[in-house]
Amino acid sequence: MLMYPHIDPVALQLGPLAVHWYGLTYLAAFGLFMLLGLRRLQHPAFAHLPANQSWSRKDVEDILFLGVLGVIVGGRLGYCLFYKPGYYLSHPLEIFAVWTGGMSFHGGLLGVIAAMLWFAHSRQRPWLQVADFVAPCVPTGLAAGRIGNFINGELWGRFSSADLPWGMVFPHSGSMLPRHPSQLYQFLLEGLLLFALLWWYAKGPRKTGQVAAAFLVGYGSLRFVAEYFREPDDFLGLLSLGMSMGQWLCVPMVLAGVGLWVWASRSQK
Repeated sequence: MLMYPHIDPVALQLGPLAVHWYGLTYLAAFGLFMLLGLRRLQHPAFAHLPANQSWSRKDVEDILFLGVLGVIVGGRLGYCLFYKPGYYLSHPLEIFAVWTGGMSFHGGLLGVIAAMLWFAHSRQRPWLQVADFVAPCVPTGLAAGRIGNFINGELWGRFSSADLPWGMVFPHSGSMLPRHPSQLYQFLLEGLLLFALLWWYAKGPRKTGQVAAAFLVGYGSLRFVAEYFREPDDFLGLLSLGMSMGQWLCVPMVLAGVGLWVWASRSQK
């Protein structure tokens, strides 16, 4: 049994300015996206496009900027709508209080999809081509975010067996019983494992839309599994069929991914 190693959430204090580790993990996520996006340009699906359809560094920079907006706006609105709609309906101004916490991955995903639609329209590119470009560059950012969750000591796991070697006590959870360090499970599953699988899959010859479909199925499935070890939100608990809100949001995600993959396979002979 391990004790959560308390980590100061402030990485650097410069007078009244506090630089938080969580903010730095966001910067790391965006930096990794830029690095991987430039490498993605070298994959056959993009390196062999005709000159008038080719991608450039400027495209990667622009889609990163739009994606950041999508993550922040979509993530916040998704949290308010999916997790506490009644509260924020009664306190609408608090929707803007992002510093109090509360972000949803699934809302951020919808925000990124909106950003990709805008980018595709403004550059006159096929939307699914844009989605295929972005998908394998995302999991490392998710991994960085889970490290931020662990440093903050938030989103801890459910109670574990007392003899689990890596069971961890999170004192600020209100209990001194060991729990699953679910932030690290998600770091490994939705972050590193998903990245390795998607990056390998994306390097091969795929039909337009299949890489994006693989991301939807892969993330949705791995997040669904990880949720069995993550403590559900205390204000929601478990919902129908003993599933968490995160799991219920993953169900349409996986179904959409399967449908997209089948459609791409059949429509492009």
